[in-house]
Amino acid sequence: MAAFFCVLLSGVALAQGKPNVVVLATGGTIAGAGADVTNSATYQAAKVPVDKLIAGIPQLTDIANVRGEQVFQVASESLKNENLLTLGHRVSDLLKRDDVDGIVITHGTDTTEETAYFLNLVIHSDKPIVVVASMRPGTAMSADGMLNLYNAVSVAGNRESRGRGVLVVMNDEINSGRDVAKTINIRPDAFKSPWGDLGMIVEGKTYWFRRLDKRHTSTSEFDIDKIKSLPLVEIAYASGNVSDTAYRAFAQEGAKAIIHAGPGNGSVSGSLVPVLQELRAKGIQIIRSSHVNGGGFVLRNAEQPDDKYDWVVAHDLNPQKARILATVALSLTNDSKELQRIFMQY
Repeated sequence: MAAFFCVLLSGVALAQGKPNVVVLATGGTIAGAGADVTNSATYQAAKVPVDKLIAGIPQLTDIANVRGEQVFQVASESLKNENLLTLGHRVSDLLKRDDVDGIVITHGTDTTEETAYFLNLVIHSDKPIVVVASMRPGTAMSADGMLNLYNAVSVAGNRESRGRGVLVVMNDEINSGRDVAKTINIRPDAFKSPWGDLGMIVEGKTYWFRRLDKRHTSTSEFDIDKIKSLPLVEIAYASGNVSDTAYRAFAQEGAKAIIHAGPGNGSVSGSLVPVLQELRAKGIQIIRSSHVNGGGFVLRNAEQPDDKYDWVVAHDLNPQKARILATVALSLTNDSKELQRIFMQY
């Protein structure tokens, strides 16, 4: 009979031959609870601690050595830049360890796409980082959290997941943290990428279809270990009959950049153009993004003379992802041409 060897590390017995995966918990629906099994949309998020989440899936021990750590317990809509920095520094520290093969982060769905993209920009490692969430609390009928977490651990422990950037695993799909967005708030298939998913996971086995062609993680010029604070970047949503109130208020509060979440090709109404020119003249970066559902694509100098006004376009990033990239990029440069290069490369 083959001997079964274990090593003892940090108080946890680790079976040799299995990947070592750390689950970092931050809260969200995946840690939520409702009053009744029929409550799939009415519940309290961020209630269940990470140890209980892991203990509820004993099959995890079949695929990895798993240990949990509660980084914070916050509903994701309430996350601040400081939370992103805390999480990023912890992920970076853990991935430097030889006894950590991959990271899973449990998260609320409301800002999963933002946190995943932030980590995709600033973590210098090719080890798998998987962000996982659920659309229904664990107390609901047909809850999706258990399978999502099982799949996330499987992906994080798979060497084939290395070098693919930060991943979001939900509903049997593996999406890039760079591309994926929450597209609906009441169905388990809520997360989609406008350019398609990277792969699928079925009964614990991964199937890959494509790779991300943008700079990320180990090839990124940004490094969480060197970032101690993040500048203020705000999003102003534009629609018919839009006024300049939000733009001026954000400028007054000290925003270093304003993401213009415009319709179509990041369109800017005629009445807003002089306002945005004025704010740019004061040193505030103006970044045109699109709030088109399903994926906007903003072309430079197409809707507006961006070169003339010294504005930046967000390329295919939605407004919330554009905010994340601008926040990170402004920690290195305030040059609009450099910012435009960054938006095209990341």
